[in-house]
Amino acid sequence: MVQFEVPAIVPADPQANITDLLVERVKATPDRALFAVPDGEGWRDISAADFQKQVIALAKGFVAGGLEPGDKVGFIARTTYDWTLVDFALFYAGAVMVPIYETSSTGQIAWNLTDSGAIALITESPEHSARFAEARSELPLIRSAWEMHSGDLDRLIAEGAGVSDDEIERRRNIANGADIATLIYTSGSTGRPKGCVLTHSNFVELTRNATLSNQEVFATPGASTLLFITTAHVFARFISILNIHAGVKTGHQPDTKQLLPALGSFKPTFLLAVPRVFEKVYNSAEQKAEAGGKGKIFRAAAHTAVEHSRLQQEGKKVPLGTKIKFALFDRLVYSKLRTAMGGNIAYAVSGSAPLGPRLGHFFHSLGVTILEGYGLTETTAPASVNQARKSKIGTVGPVIPGVGIRLGDDGEIQVRGVNVFKEYWRNPEATAEAFDGDWFKTGDLGSFDDEGFLTITGRKKEIIVTAGGKNVAPAALEDPIRANPIVGQVVVVGDQKPFIAALITLDPEMLPAWLSNNSLPADLSLTDAAKNEAVRAEIQRAIDRANTTVSRAESIRKFTILPTEWTESSGHLTPKMSIKRNVILADFAGDVEEIYAVPVNTSNVSLP
Repeated sequence: MVQFEVPAIVPADPQANITDLLVERVKATPDRALFAVPDGEGWRDISAADFQKQVIALAKGFVAGGLEPGDKVGFIARTTYDWTLVDFALFYAGAVMVPIYETSSTGQIAWNLTDSGAIALITESPEHSARFAEARSELPLIRSAWEMHSGDLDRLIAEGAGVSDDEIERRRNIANGADIATLIYTSGSTGRPKGCVLTHSNFVELTRNATLSNQEVFATPGASTLLFITTAHVFARFISILNIHAGVKTGHQPDTKQLLPALGSFKPTFLLAVPRVFEKVYNSAEQKAEAGGKGKIFRAAAHTAVEHSRLQQEGKKVPLGTKIKFALFDRLVYSKLRTAMGGNIAYAVSGSAPLGPRLGHFFHSLGVTILEGYGLTETTAPASVNQARKSKIGTVGPVIPGVGIRLGDDGEIQVRGVNVFKEYWRNPEATAEAFDGDWFKTGDLGSFDDEGFLTITGRKKEIIVTAGGKNVAPAALEDPIRANPIVGQVVVVGDQKPFIAALITLDPEMLPAWLSNNSLPADLSLTDAAKNEAVRAEIQRAIDRANTTVSRAESIRKFTILPTEWTESSGHLTPKMSIKRNVILADFAGDVEEIYAVPVNTSNVSLP
């Protein structure tokens, strides 16, 4: 059994809770800007001391509003400054937040609130309140409901003016490290969401150790980031808390369509993103260059960038010709992309899905080191992450100090350490099933290299076994296909079938630009585009490239382009944009059967 474990580099403090991180930050640098909020066309800083004052004022409001220590409070909102303000105010009041994705349906909201036993709910907008109102009759435990856009938080602050500082300090200190800090529900990609009990120590110890192990990213003077992925997810939630501990200035942009302008004005030093964001940045740049008649130059620049970075990582000498081309493309292409992203980004932390070596090398040549990491809700986000001082593109890095990872006999990744959750809420059976002693069984498959860098190879429950007995990990094929600009999503199929095939959806955002650049009507519907021979040929090229990375028995032989989108609202994607494989296979069972209705020559790749 392969195992890598790194001792914690910060002594554990069993009495500490998350509020101590803010208290320590204010004591160390009260005037340092912890946040910046939109102000006209620019940003207005909020210091650590001012943030703490706002937190305490709102915490008093929650106390005046009837919250007691240990009460569960649901929260639905976009990624804004107010999200973290509410988060810390609830910590100070002694309450436990139950974050709910702002895209959640009425049924999902009802489940999270009912299962958690929440007694109050905070919503951001009338839209969120309307969804809650539809389920209100099913939620007898909810005593209070506050809406941010209606001014309820301001009213709470006014009502809490009479609550003493001593009462807030008392409540702030009630929880110790072993106590529940938050109840976060899994995304539900394989069934009904389960509530993960994450403790104060999970956040405090992981934050302290992760900051020191990657201090070049988080602990350098002037470090800043612009958050745009949902703070309801453990990934952004953890980074929000880490930023307060490390003194990183944080801005927010909930509308991803406004991301580039926001990056240009905020100018962050590092980003937190999922691979789909990097794919979109690359694909948009490529299509823009194509539209301007410079597609050939962009592709040559991309090829040179990947080659240059790969040679550097392998420790090989970069040929003079490559150096010259790299310098030329740096002026023509790379510098413009750096400027578009704000000009200061040196690092990007990527998680939730594999990025792929091509994009990793491309951005590395732009001067942006992408630090891929691995983790789950149950591990308070990261269990492993590449380090600024040493990273390996294509891996998710070494284990974080205070964490251990081992591989089971079947290659399953198992984790123990300061980051592993306490239990599934009110679900002892699921908790017992998830652990082998103190090792949490992730369900993911991986491998280590000699230096302890982890590579994710698939998900245990998703392994396809063909009729011929070949084991196939879908992600190895899906991830490179999804990188194509016109591909929205892809699901590889073939369990107990004679060959591997794929269901493909098109990306409605990227499709019009691609169609226009290929002399086709930009307004083609998804239905017409799915039948278009040029579109099908492009998808075939993406599949052919993916097939070069696997054996012939694992390669995709047929595919179907579906004239639809898979979205969170359609029920086919989780809030973090992961595919709900079991739902898709059930909803599109007829399309799968149609693929296998006509036999193919399995020695060749062919169109259906």
